[in-house]
Amino acid sequence: MKILPIAVSVAVSHISGTMLIGTVADVYRYGGSVWLFVGSFIFMGFLATLVYLPVFFKLQMANMYEYLEKRFDKKIKMFALILYLLCEIFMFPVLAYTPSLTFATGSGLNPSLCAFFLCIVCVFYTSIGGLKTVVWTDFLQFGIIMVSFITLYIIGVQTSGGFSSVWNTAAEGQRLDIFNFQLDLTARDSFWGYIIGSGSISTSLIIVHQTGLQKFLSLSNYKDCVWSVIYTVISMSLVHTFSIFIGLVAYSKYKDCDPLTSHLISKHDQLFPYLVTEIGGNLPGVSGLFIAAICSAALSSMSSNLNALSGVLYKDVVCEFLKKTPSEKKATNILKLMVLVIGVLCSCLVFAMEGMGEVFSVSLTIWGITQGPVLGVFTLGVLFPKANHQGALYGMLVGCVTVSGIAIPTKYYQMKGLFSSPTKPLSTSGCSFFNVSVYTNSTTLNQFQPNVIFKTSFYYYTIIGATVTVIVGLVISFFNKSNSSADKDFLSPVVYSCLQKESGENQEYPNAETPLDILHKQQDNF
Repeated sequence: MKILPIAVSVAVSHISGTMLIGTVADVYRYGGSVWLFVGSFIFMGFLATLVYLPVFFKLQMANMYEYLEKRFDKKIKMFALILYLLCEIFMFPVLAYTPSLTFATGSGLNPSLCAFFLCIVCVFYTSIGGLKTVVWTDFLQFGIIMVSFITLYIIGVQTSGGFSSVWNTAAEGQRLDIFNFQLDLTARDSFWGYIIGSGSISTSLIIVHQTGLQKFLSLSNYKDCVWSVIYTVISMSLVHTFSIFIGLVAYSKYKDCDPLTSHLISKHDQLFPYLVTEIGGNLPGVSGLFIAAICSAALSSMSSNLNALSGVLYKDVVCEFLKKTPSEKKATNILKLMVLVIGVLCSCLVFAMEGMGEVFSVSLTIWGITQGPVLGVFTLGVLFPKANHQGALYGMLVGCVTVSGIAIPTKYYQMKGLFSSPTKPLSTSGCSFFNVSVYTNSTTLNQFQPNVIFKTSFYYYTIIGATVTVIVGLVISFFNKSNSSADKDFLSPVVYSCLQKESGENQEYPNAETPLDILHKQQDNF
């Protein structure tokens, strides 16, 4: 397939409606520091092309979990597969819930009913088309998202007094104070949280994940793969930047009359849809264009996840129980049935989203618990040749328990209102029907205050899970030493030269080169 459609498909399949709506609401409440996510995309691009993709592309495994079986053993693969399954099952209703909020805000329809029909549409075109249909549908949906966001931005700026007015208002309201270099894990919007924490999220979301990896591996050579990663970073950065600008427009519109405090909306996640009805409600087609953009983002993410999940489960679970290899027609029918069953099951979970809080933080919490340890075990495999299956197993287990032990109580305390992240100044002084002085939302004061560890920013969950997995894996591997090292094909090029220095005359890693030399050679070979 072509480079650009693959890059755009990878980008748009990870730019969910949750990210779009969540980013706008986040900028409005916490400021534009979330723009530093762009730095995490760049960080992800370097890690992808230098560390992970050279290994996966050389091995050409359609299912990335095969790597874990060959590098460690089958137990590790199945553990990672279970975490992947749990992640997709719980993320699917989150992805469906966001556009349902949009429909509910704009039309008054029941959010659950909207989510149900959205799931049906997604299941239908995913089951009949496969990967190629998903890629080209994603490409079309990216165009819809960009056109709608540019249109909304232009209308929003014009109705807010121009770009300079929006910018100056944002600066006065502290929304442009984006560089916070605090080395504090509880700081929600620090520079390190976005670059390191979000960098690990982006890497596990796009590269060390079946949805993105299967698309990159469909390219014919490694050079195309690298360019596709670059275009993916650019595409995601463009959409994210426009989301930031729209968030600044929202603050310019509501700086003196916060819609949530004045009870115009019931959830912060409804801010973006409410903004659209305000600035474009009298313009034909604007609200419809916005709904199309949010639904496009949601459908793209949901279809890509369904396609990847059904393929992995078919090969690693269903085929294990079949006595003989099924015909192509039978295999296709099994895959379609799996998409249908998984889609219906996940859509039923959307009812549990009502009391979970902000969809943005919920999605990153789920991701950190399930995919942080998976990122860690792949990192353990490609960078540490002495790591063994025992280290990988216990590393993943401890990593998963650690993040769960932080994230789940944290979510519980937040739902109970025991603490919350402080926002930038908000006000209702300009509301003619609801007059309250300017305020800054701060941590709720209660007799019981959770331990500081439960105030850790959700941006760090993924990197905590990955780091704990690697550290525990290395310690266990050290005490369960093995005389053999991993095969060179399963290791990243960045460690070849180090291995040569350590082994001296060892012939297992002869003629060590620099990582860039190896990458250039791989580009020529592929």
